[in-house]
Amino acid sequence: MQYRRLGKSGLQVSLLSFGSWVTFHKQIEDNSADELMGMAYDAGINFFDNAETYALGESEKMMGRVLRKKGWDRTSYVLSSKAYFGWRKPNLPNQTGLSRKHLVEACHEALQRLQTDYLDLYFCHRPDKNVPIEEVVWTMNHLMQQGKILYWGTSEWSAQEIMEAHMVAERYRLIGPTMEQPEYNMFHREKMENEYLQVFRNVGLGTTIWSPLAAGVLTGKYNEGIPDGSRLAIKGFEWLAAKQLNEQRIEKVRQLTTIANELGCSMAALAIAWCANNTNVSTVILGATKAGQLTENLKALEVLPLLSREVMEKIDGVLQNKPVLPEW
Repeated sequence: MQYRRLGKSGLQVSLLSFGSWVTFHKQIEDNSADELMGMAYDAGINFFDNAETYALGESEKMMGRVLRKKGWDRTSYVLSSKAYFGWRKPNLPNQTGLSRKHLVEACHEALQRLQTDYLDLYFCHRPDKNVPIEEVVWTMNHLMQQGKILYWGTSEWSAQEIMEAHMVAERYRLIGPTMEQPEYNMFHREKMENEYLQVFRNVGLGTTIWSPLAAGVLTGKYNEGIPDGSRLAIKGFEWLAAKQLNEQRIEKVRQLTTIANELGCSMAALAIAWCANNTNVSTVILGATKAGQLTENLKALEVLPLLSREVMEKIDGVLQNKPVLPEW
């Protein structure tokens, strides 16, 4: 396993990490979660990602039960949660968003569900236009001073919003967001490759990127339709299928699979390695539901050294619909 610094912080996270969005409680139960987290940990993965809204809190409870059973040294892994969406249905006022009340209460609930004394990473899961940024920054700093979180970050914030948080932090001599959790994959590139560039240069933002396989589309398993039991077949996730699936993307996956075959790897391993090849990526979050999937995803570490400039240009030619010219 390789490790990278989380932005300019001193924290080291494994280049590949393990997350529970959709999978825990929705697709797998405790025994499978136990096996997969054990495999991940044994492979050197030290970051496990979660959020209050995943399976309406059940995901954190499941991860907490597994961690308690495993009994791993707490100093050997990094644990996260996120707050914004809430988990109650229906949510009443103050049970969502980034108010001081919800951030503090959501943190306490996450600690209980995960059965831990502190969170290494705590994310504002989305920006909240109804809460002053000063309130958010002060709240996160209070939670750090209390030892309940070690680093705070954002998820799917704009570069402008992240920099505003840093300016507030500088004004009051507080700590700004250390990391951002954006979607990043071959089909979703704008923030990581353009919008955030100045943020990377100015404040050294770390990134814990999600959906490296575009909800599984980049594995090729959806080339002939939506298989039963797959993520995009889950009731309630029709919006995800509509977002990720279209014939143009499927055709690109078919072409990319040819490149993967030339490298002697799976399409999944190639897609994950492609994300990790971006030096502004601190860690790539995996979301496997089967041992075989996780084993295959971990092979991305072997594919990473194979991504020469020529290979990356060939991949980009497919993604940008550019013809790949022969070398003379």
